[in-house]
Amino acid sequence: MSVIVVGSMAFDAIETPFGKSDKIVGGAATYIAWSASNFTKPIQQISVVGGDFPQEELDTLKARGVQLDGVQIKKDKKSFFWKGRYHMDMNTRDTLETQLNVLGEFEPVVPDNFQDADILMLGNLSPTVQLGVIEQLKKRPKLVVLDTMNFWMETAMEDLEKVIAKVDVLLVNDSEARQLSGQYSLVGAAKEILKMGPKYLIIKKGEHGALLFHKDHVFFAPALPLEEVFDPTGAGDTFAGGFVGYLDSTKDFSFEGMKTAIIVGSAIASFCVEKFGTTRLRELTRQEIDERLQEFIDLVSFDISLVSR
Repeated sequence: MSVIVVGSMAFDAIETPFGKSDKIVGGAATYIAWSASNFTKPIQQISVVGGDFPQEELDTLKARGVQLDGVQIKKDKKSFFWKGRYHMDMNTRDTLETQLNVLGEFEPVVPDNFQDADILMLGNLSPTVQLGVIEQLKKRPKLVVLDTMNFWMETAMEDLEKVIAKVDVLLVNDSEARQLSGQYSLVGAAKEILKMGPKYLIIKKGEHGALLFHKDHVFFAPALPLEEVFDPTGAGDTFAGGFVGYLDSTKDFSFEGMKTAIIVGSAIASFCVEKFGTTRLRELTRQEIDERLQEFIDLVSFDISLVSR
């Protein structure tokens, strides 16, 4: 029982209408690991950091059950850095600064002790990096999950198509689904994207929930209405971490199993946005998760009587 997580471990500096942070720890793989480790261990991390990445952060992740054998530390170089500002709607953001640093030359290496993982979670990175990890695995995991974004659709579409053809689950947001498929209707977009290879497609719609598509089946998972959204950075990665972590704990990779996993991922993501960076994920207790899951159940549970006329 284990999950390989491939993605960035980085620094962010964030501005929202409700405050701003100094340089804090972020990165897709960091959020995914914190989230997934609520449900399964070990998390087998593949990433790269510079000598400036805090040893304390690495030690905390180890204590959490994250194996760092696949994390390369370039002691004489700097970690990836992103600075951004969110607009009032918290869905739109401006990138103020990006420093690729070590991520710009990242060549992942899959350690031998990572070869038996049940799930491979490919966080948002260059398709060539994602493909490189898949090709290094001697045995295909039971489930391969891919997250990507519009940038790769615009700059590396050919490589992205190669990766998409090799995965079981694809995660994109609604605008990316439309861009990838050329279809405006999300149902139409899903049909086109599923032809590209994945068995399942999850279309994230932020504060409006998520859609799961498989063959002719569709499932809608709502997002919990929150009074305050403080920082949406990493919410999508936190969702992915909860999704794969829960699936690894149950080993139910069916459509029904994924329906539950999407609710779990949405619940964990709803905590992430409450504070800057990974702060809220570090504080999270199992009791809080269970209570939040019950809120989701109550949100969509209803009894009605259908009267035919």
